[in-house]
Amino acid sequence: MLALVGVALAVDPVHADRRWWFVAALVLSLLGDVFLMLEADLFVAGLGSFLLAHAAYVVGLRLHGGSTMAWAVAAAGVLVVDVVIARPVFAAVRRRHPELLGPVAAYVVVISAMASSALASTVVLAALGASLFFASDTLIAWERFVRPRPWAPLAIIVTYHLGQAGLTLSLAR
Repeated sequence: MLALVGVALAVDPVHADRRWWFVAALVLSLLGDVFLMLEADLFVAGLGSFLLAHAAYVVGLRLHGGSTMAWAVAAAGVLVVDVVIARPVFAAVRRRHPELLGPVAAYVVVISAMASSALASTVVLAALGASLFFASDTLIAWERFVRPRPWAPLAIIVTYHLGQAGLTLSLAR
């Protein structure tokens, strides 16, 4: 993640103001990574850091990305995916960790806004990166709340880092 912060600072961005929002998102993501890898259960702190990271990506992507109509169409598509994928997650959270239902719901809304913003931007690397990041977080939710799979940890880390790399490299288009 530190390397991606370096890349974000080193590239010649198409939009300089987008860079700073993306750097903030990467730093918040790094903070979220630290919270989630500590032995103490800091899941909510990690979730909060990533929620803020996605909000920063949304701002950066919306500064110069896509029309309102493109965003609405992308949001509708992401909503369909949310309905299918998030329903079992919400059911499991409600059953096993009802205190997390609000934070998880807020997170789903913000990551969905980030994915929609990236798709609406029409920047291929941003759309691909956001989609991979969305996939990574979907796998985390299934792994943590629905059903662990032996292959999931590797898939999570690969999609997460490729997603962050795609978003970062999208700065240079």
